[in-house]
Amino acid sequence: MTRGSVVCFGVHILDVLGRPVTEIPPGQQSVILDEIRATAAGTAAGPSVDLAKLGVDVTNMGAIGDDVLGDLVVTLLERYGVDASLLTRKVGHRTSATILPIRPNGERPALHAPGASGEFAIDDLGAPHAAALRRARVVHVGGPDALTAFDPIALADFLAENKGPSTIVTMDVLRNGDTDELDRLSPLLAQVDWFLPNDDQLRTLAGENELKAAMAVVRTHGVGGVAVTLGEQGCLIDDGAHVTAIPAMKVNVVDTTGCGDGFDAGFILGLLAGATPVEAAWVGTVCGGLVASGLGSDAGIRDLEQVRTLVAGLSQDSAAQSAALRLADALD
Repeated sequence: MTRGSVVCFGVHILDVLGRPVTEIPPGQQSVILDEIRATAAGTAAGPSVDLAKLGVDVTNMGAIGDDVLGDLVVTLLERYGVDASLLTRKVGHRTSATILPIRPNGERPALHAPGASGEFAIDDLGAPHAAALRRARVVHVGGPDALTAFDPIALADFLAENKGPSTIVTMDVLRNGDTDELDRLSPLLAQVDWFLPNDDQLRTLAGENELKAAMAVVRTHGVGGVAVTLGEQGCLIDDGAHVTAIPAMKVNVVDTTGCGDGFDAGFILGLLAGATPVEAAWVGTVCGGLVASGLGSDAGIRDLEQVRTLVAGLSQDSAAQSAALRLADALD
């Protein structure tokens, strides 16, 4: 895979996670946890780390603060080989951060402090960003709903003007929005080849409880296709002609933080390897499952060979086997 093959654009958050947390101790008492970690997370940073672990060259765009937490986000990204040189450091702003006390069953209540991600705007982009987009085989837009200072029309225009003619654009969201939010994001969705929300996000954005109907609503906004993640139920893929269900990989769930980011990374990896969307979704479900097997959004995934082996052994489904073959070719 070539240098600069993916640009991850959008939300960057520092996550601090601890497990297992069954209760908050009263007063100034304390409890001993098995594990505490800090990770570069968010719907742009999370997939970028997973992609880098899978051997993909990644460049990130987004905003962090000029604080120590921002320094740590950069250190964590660069530790995995992500190019963080195009991140914007917002002077006088803190870095977006979340504390996640992970329950024994993997649930993840969140204590979040918004920060510089919400200050990221069109004026932060220049010639180096445009050049990186032109080189990219895939541009992943992560969390545009949380980029409150970024006009979706301006972002859509920037993508249209600067991405290459064969560049694939994927997009995920951070929050559970509503139909007004879907309308606000509509100009951006028209530039998107694959929209990758979870089931709750899709339902609330579309205003439809039934997932196939919700996917159809989103597709009326111009998006090429929809891949919706369903947790332990796997995912559904709507390519405009067919809706295909892909089962989840069975794992011992430790922490569900970043499973959607893992799916996004696996799906993008599959597309880079020449897979069909259904084949790519098999790779995505494996990567999402691997992330759930450890603490934090960068857990579980080790390398491309690990993922290829798991995809090959997951099912006799012809699409899964074809995906494994494509990943084997990518290893050569």
